Amino acid sequence: MIKYISLHRSNNGLSQWNRPLSFALLLLVLVSQSCSIQKHIPEDELLYTGGKIAIETDSILEQEDQLKSELENILRPEPNSKFLGIYPGLYYYYKTQREKPGFINNWLYKKIGEEPVYVSDVKTYEVDDIIVNRLENHGFFYSNSASTLEKNVEDKTGEALYTVSIKQPYTLASYQLDSIQEPIYTDIESSINTTQFKKGLRFDLAFLKTERQRIDNDLKSKGYYNFNPDFLIFEADTTRYTSRQFDLYLRLKNAVPKKSLVPYRVEKINIYSDYDIENSAATNDTIRFNNKNFIETESYFNPENLDPFITLKEGDYYNPQESRNTARRLSTIGTYKYVNIQYQEMDSLLTDSTAVLHANIYLSPLNKRALKAELQAVTKSNSFAGPALEFSYSNRNLFKGGEIFNLSTSLGYEFQVGGGNNNPSASSTSIGVKGEVLFPKVLFPFKISDTFFDYSIPKTKTSLGIDYLNRSDLYRLLSGTAEFGYLWNENRYTTHELNPISINYNNLIKTTPEFDEILEDNPFLQQSFDQEFIAGLNYSFTYNEMVDVNKKHQIYANTTVDIAGNVVSLFGKNNTDTRTKTFLGLEYAQYAKLDVDFRYHFNFNSDQKIATRLFAGYGMPYGNSDLMPYIKQYYSGGPNSVRAFSIRSLGPGTYEGTEDGSYNNFVDQTGNIRLEANVEYRFPLFSFFKGALFADAGNVWNSKENEALPGGKFSSDFMSQLGIGVGVGLRVDVQGFVIRFDFAAPVHDPTLKEGERYDFQYEETTFNFGIGYPF
Repeated sequence: MIKYISLHRSNNGLSQWNRPLSFALLLLVLVSQSCSIQKHIPEDELLYTGGKIAIETDSILEQEDQLKSELENILRPEPNSKFLGIYPGLYYYYKTQREKPGFINNWLYKKIGEEPVYVSDVKTYEVDDIIVNRLENHGFFYSNSASTLEKNVEDKTGEALYTVSIKQPYTLASYQLDSIQEPIYTDIESSINTTQFKKGLRFDLAFLKTERQRIDNDLKSKGYYNFNPDFLIFEADTTRYTSRQFDLYLRLKNAVPKKSLVPYRVEKINIYSDYDIENSAATNDTIRFNNKNFIETESYFNPENLDPFITLKEGDYYNPQESRNTARRLSTIGTYKYVNIQYQEMDSLLTDSTAVLHANIYLSPLNKRALKAELQAVTKSNSFAGPALEFSYSNRNLFKGGEIFNLSTSLGYEFQVGGGNNNPSASSTSIGVKGEVLFPKVLFPFKISDTFFDYSIPKTKTSLGIDYLNRSDLYRLLSGTAEFGYLWNENRYTTHELNPISINYNNLIKTTPEFDEILEDNPFLQQSFDQEFIAGLNYSFTYNEMVDVNKKHQIYANTTVDIAGNVVSLFGKNNTDTRTKTFLGLEYAQYAKLDVDFRYHFNFNSDQKIATRLFAGYGMPYGNSDLMPYIKQYYSGGPNSVRAFSIRSLGPGTYEGTEDGSYNNFVDQTGNIRLEANVEYRFPLFSFFKGALFADAGNVWNSKENEALPGGKFSSDFMSQLGIGVGVGLRVDVQGFVIRFDFAAPVHDPTLKEGERYDFQYEETTFNFGIGYPF
């Protein structure tokens, strides 16, 4: 009989060659390796170059390559790292053994150095045992491994050869449950009936561990609060067969506690909606609502509003998934700083068939009101800079139902400090007020069942804002926004946002003769400002695996659909002067817009990654609009776009701006089509400083020709019109708060003549400053 088998393996010999090298450091390494390391190897030693596996079988072996790769991964020790056929880490180890190694050699050794691994360090008999142990864990019993060391005295190297003789594996003949007492016998038997173990399955220790954990999860969901997977034992019996088969039996360990073998029911649920750990002995009032006890020192959170977030029910069996669901839903309200669910066992009610739990949910509120003032120093890539002052007030439980009310006001002043400004007096003053109420429930004319949204309850958000912008010597703009919509998480990765009501109002309340002249010369710009009223709906879908920070392959995808003008067009009135329709006396915009943002991150380890992004966007005006409203158009260039070009300075198409640059300070270069691609290699430097190497490509275009922006129409030649730049970056990353500095230079400028566009313009390096990573 073969009983439960465990595997012990060494973690020695971890790879050293996992640190990033800058281009300059790599060049130093390559130059230094012109000298051979052979002369540094001691006379009585040979450098270990690694091990090889040769497999011999007495039958057809399925997935032989996969098994061979697994065995090669457990060979110890690992040899010294090689790069392009050379040993940079080993080279600088030997350099530091000299009497005066020098500062550079010492520094390089600390960064990439590693001690030599010699043939004398290899204990092949230990590796043979590990190989046999691993084979037995996979069902290849009675296999063996024989090893030899091959030495090359001339090259001063040696390698290990392991010849592995693998016998036919043992396969499953039957899987059954041993005698166990009720009621747990029936529940384990029910779980076994859904097992993935089938006749003919090869014995595998990992499968047994997975099966044991699966059964434990099933039992937990049926109320077995005190059960533990370690209580289960598998026994494999081979005595009935001569053809390498085994019967698998599952039984319980001896002396398992009685309370671990019975399911628990939740008899009582107590919710402490304003729990204070420092004043836990305070007198509390209890309100009984929907078979739950709501306990609080004062009327803080209405029970009927809090109840939908709690999926636990009195009388149900204990289920850890329901506990996690409840904790997650309560945490998303935004009113509590922590949520703690504790279960109390009622030992006096324990019987041979059931047991009782009391569920206590402790909710510790955040401060209900918060006031914040923030002074900002703003610098922008369009050469505007200046101070900004922002005040905000928050109430986190406005109507005692977890409603969050935010009111913010802002005051800013900007002036142009460079960038070829032909109007030194140009400045900008902005004043804004915005109010927002976030309801942790669905506000809808018809009642929606609380169980319809299983993962989380959607939030309803309403907002209203007004902004005033005074651009000196140009115009004064008054704008207002109103929004009503829903935000919810479908699961851990997927988020939906739907705004059925989205309104923007923009009105040029005063213009200067200079700006009037600009609009007269650019009728497209004039039309985009004429569309004062934007009313429609938008929907955004986001899939985000970036929440799993340890995942090797991460994907992020966002799709946004924005549609405006269809409903108001039903009530529009014809305007004979402009041949367009108006609503409430305002010309309204009518368009459809689609954005797709796809990102992929490949994590080498916790410190290094390659981050990529693809973005495509298209806006289609129709009906009452000949072009997209100005605030809905795309732009390219800047800290989060093609960083080799200043913000909004790239495109559209091959447009290169006016000869004197007079418009470039006032008119952003925009379009209704945008394509962009980015790639960035991120690596650590020291402490909380990180570096980056990146390349960006992109541009914007118009679907119609604009005489004021020649060369801006999208065509089949769009690939040759991409602006491309490369650069380096420095990031200060302190616990996720990132300050970013990027330096980039163009390598392909679409404003130049064909045949001259590829030119590394390092003298035109653009500096970008940003908060957070660009993608």
